[in-house]
Amino acid sequence: MSTLHIVNKSPFGHGSLLSCINHCKSGDAVLLIEDGVYGALSGSVVEHAVTTCAPSVSIYVLEGDAQARGLAPEKLIGTVKPVGYDGFVDLVAESDRTQSWL
Repeated sequence: MSTLHIVNKSPFGHGSLLSCINHCKSGDAVLLIEDGVYGALSGSVVEHAVTTCAPSVSIYVLEGDAQARGLAPEKLIGTVKPVGYDGFVDLVAESDRTQSWL
């Protein structure tokens, strides 16, 4: 049973991303949307946590939200996979359940 975790808060002002990562199980996925996309920023204070969980948890960033915030693909952590809105829908459909981190 896999869970899609959706994080929409910036990791620089909120602890949602780190709490999410701490609750993820192998096979889960994390989707960073809205200001949560800052969690995919290479060189940030959360990069180690994101890359450490990456082998067993898939991390995605919503492309449109990253672009709207000026985060070019080369600024993102290498293990983070960009997805469009159609990919967002696919992730929801493929998961057994979703959890939004507020």
